Amino acid sequence: MPEVQVRKGEPIDRALKRLKGKLETEGVMDEVRRLRAFETPTQKSRRKAKANAKRAKAKQQQRFNYV
Repeated sequence: MPEVQVRKGEPIDRALKRLKGKLETEGVMDEVRRLRAFETPTQKSRRKAKANAKRAKAKQQQRFNYV
């Protein structure tokens, strides 16, 4: 679970913004949204296909960066 230390003199809204950013990068909020409601098998397969496509695209771009 991500943690954020509130710095001395830092506004609480700034610390909350940092926490939100950490949660978003780790995918915690996506997981919460996904588990909130029932997901049909079709929705599940579409979500997985989309994640695989995103992963493949990132891998392809990484390969081009080495050339």
